[in-house]
Amino acid sequence: MKTSQDQNPNQFAQQLFTPLPSRYDRLAEVLSFGQNHRWRTEMVSHVVDRRPSLVLDVASGTAGVALQLADRSSARVVGVDLTPAMLGTGKENVANRSMARRIQLVAGRAEQLPFADATFDGLTFTYLFRYVADPLATLEELARVVRPGAPVASLEFGEPDNPFWWSAWWLYTRAVLPVAGLVTGGKEWFEVGRFLGPSISGLYRQLPVPATVELWRQAGFTDVSYRRMSLGGGLVMWGRRAGG
Repeated sequence: MKTSQDQNPNQFAQQLFTPLPSRYDRLAEVLSFGQNHRWRTEMVSHVVDRRPSLVLDVASGTAGVALQLADRSSARVVGVDLTPAMLGTGKENVANRSMARRIQLVAGRAEQLPFADATFDGLTFTYLFRYVADPLATLEELARVVRPGAPVASLEFGEPDNPFWWSAWWLYTRAVLPVAGLVTGGKEWFEVGRFLGPSISGLYRQLPVPATVELWRQAGFTDVSYRRMSLGGGLVMWGRRAGG
């Protein structure tokens, strides 16, 4: 499989995720030792606590975050994702939960969202920056579609700061994760496991956490904060659109 450095990041994301939807939610929890749900819950809290009425979920995938947003608030939710296969499974998940009246899933790119300025009063995005060519331009586009003062929160994999836990994390992501993916999900999940660790490390070489906070501020967000979770394996960041 080509790396994201060898081809357009959007194309790479579609290639990586197209074979995954049928087992994505289950294996994401298994391979993260159940932490993925905890991280999502923390991220969603920073949006629903502000009681939004219309929320955009970017990189919505199989609609796990969109469903949690709907469960924990009275908001209507629009989910956007690049990969049709993921959206297809997401629509099935929404229908199975009888949430079709409150959750709409549409195809789109985070870098060019099909919405007017200041449409939403809340926004979430997950595992996004490793699949876009220009994180700052992407953040500016996210800022464009939310109203002044609207809460925005994100979830990304992290790297532990503590040397001992970083070593354990490195061993898991480079050696254990690809094999575990192969055993539980087949070749497609082996490819995900093989890609994930180097991809995360590459992101933080390019954008250390303080630089990411600064990028949010440059894009038009204020009160930017973050929380490292699960010994640093997850990173939740949040802020609000300036001007409110």
